[in-house]
Parts: sequence; C-alpha cells; structure tokens
Amino acid sequence: MGTYRQYCPIARASEILAERWTPLVIRNVMLGANTFSVIARGVPSMSRSMLAKRLTELEHDGVLSSRPKASGRGSIYELTEAGADLAGVIETLGNWGERWIEVTTEHADPGFALWAWCQAQLDRSVLPTGRVVIAFTFPDEPPSNRLYWLLIEDGDAEVCYSDPGDEPALHVEARSLAFVDWHRGARSWTSTRRSGEITVTGSASLARSLPTWNLHAPIAPRTGEPVRS
Repeated sequence: MGTYRQYCPIARASEILAERWTPLVIRNVMLGANTFSVIARGVPSMSRSMLAKRLTELEHDGVLSSRPKASGRGSIYELTEAGADLAGVIETLGNWGERWIEVTTEHADPGFALWAWCQAQLDRSVLPTGRVVIAFTFPDEPPSNRLYWLLIEDGDAEVCYSDPGDEPALHVEARSLAFVDWHRGARSWTSTRRSGEITVTGSASLARSLPTWNLHAPIAPRTGEPVRS
C-alpha cells in the first residue's frame, strides 16, 4: 500500500494496519507466536511468501523486531514498544467484531480454533499427565483441513498437522461450526454432544475432562513467554 499523502493520524496508521493479513499477524505475535512457523499456523490461509513480506514490512515500520534464533535457522519475532502499544487497538477491533459480526460456516476453520485453543485459551492446570494424543476429524472440511491431533506432553499441548505416531486416547469427530461455537463459548459441550454434532470415543475419564481444558476466553492481546516452534 502506498501513502495516502494525508497528515491525518488515521490515514498514516492505516497505511500500516489496513493491509490484508497485517492485523492477524500482529494478533498472533501478541498471543506469543514468535517464530515464522508458529505465526503461520495462526493464519493457515495466508501464503508463506505473503507472510514473509508482511513480517518484513512490519519490521520496516517499527512494529516488530527480529533476531536470529540461538540455534538453528530462522528468526525470533518480538513486538517493539510501538507494536505492544497496538494491544488496545487489536482488542477493540476484536470486541467490535464479537458484538456485530455473526460467526457462520465461512468463519468456522477448526484448525484455527485448535491453534487458538493451545496458544491462548488452554487451561494447563487441568491437563492429563504423561503423553496423550487426541485425534480430531472434521468430516465437513476438505481433506486438507480434515484431520488434526492434539498432543499433550510436559504440561502443555500443541496441535499436530500430521499423525504424531501414538495411538490416540480419544477420537473426536465434529461439525466445524459446532466445534468453533463450543470453542468460543457460544454453545455448551453438552448441547453439541446431545445434537450429535460432536462425538467422542475412547477413554471415558479423558472424555469428561476434555471440555474443561478450554478457558473459552476471547482472543485478547497478551505478550507471553516464547512458545515452541
């Protein structure tokens, strides 16, 4: 985007923030995503070349800074003081969307819901001990977006995009919109189970525990400790 050639602060800020994908990239970093791969998982429909371009632009504009990883290839991305100061803007944008924009099947990407669950809405205090795998199937999604695995290990959880190899302790099959509505707190776990839109098979104790892992908190800006890449 070129300059609007206007001194108005709304115009000047829009030159940076009104670019497609930019608010979501900033949101992901605010949620603790600090490597290219983790940021990318929070914007699965964004091309990797576009993400690289946006990260470069945000560095140029003083919103992000980067430094090489201590080991291995790639960079660690962090908010600058100016970037951290956008927290109120991003939160206000989210509050407006929550109030006025209806969630439909077009917004019901289960992969993003699982990423957001692990990234910002996970109650780690109630996770099971040891290594546990939960398999998720979303039959109404295209094949490329149909299968996910939740890996619980070392008191944390992460989304796996390929089979981690362990026999799943639970199998969850869900309609995407029902799962997203439950994830964001718009519907109860009981109602989605009773309707048959979410079915769970496997360990009875894990099946009872699973819904308690979700804090259902809105995705609000925060700056947390670095996450695993």
